[in-house]
Amino acid sequence: MTPWRRNGWEGGVALAALLCIPSRASAHLVTTGMGPVYDGIAHLLQSPDDIVPVIALALYAGLRGAAAGRRAMFLLPIAWFIGGLAGTHVPGEIAFPLPAISFLVLGGLVAADLRMPVPAVTGLVIILGLTHGFLNGAVLRAGPGTSGLIGMMAVLFVLITLGSALVVSLKKYWSRIVVRVAGSWVAAVGLLMVGWALR
Repeated sequence: MTPWRRNGWEGGVALAALLCIPSRASAHLVTTGMGPVYDGIAHLLQSPDDIVPVIALALYAGLRGAAAGRRAMFLLPIAWFIGGLAGTHVPGEIAFPLPAISFLVLGGLVAADLRMPVPAVTGLVIILGLTHGFLNGAVLRAGPGTSGLIGMMAVLFVLITLGSALVVSLKKYWSRIVVRVAGSWVAAVGLLMVGWALR
């Protein structure tokens, strides 16, 4: 065997050995190492139990018109932050199937295109923000804390703004049906989650 081939073989074995070294795996990422604000952003974007209800709320606010979308745009991040601050004072995580209920209720509202008045939509926005923010605050307490909540506020503002504005801009009837079908899928997932929680 020539020295070139032997070194290549040894290098390959060394590379394979390095690739076999296990790294730490987390089921629910709270810290990214980029700072607490980005940790909050990453936490929200990687949590389907939070991001899907937010998108469903954006779709519903858009279906209810520009006034509901504008209120949701500002009130959801603020309510989420207030709920998160309260959640940071709670020791440990709370075991409550809130995501399943949020999926079911918000998906059902979008699918049914239920015509609620703007103040009722505003109340729904505040309730969602306070409850989901509270649960996130309890999770972020050990990690990024309040700075993570600020990152979440920024992402929530952008998601609600873009989602509701997109739906408000839809003028054709069939495009609103597409939004309602998306809501029915969210409601179906919520129904599955409720069944899973009750088993």
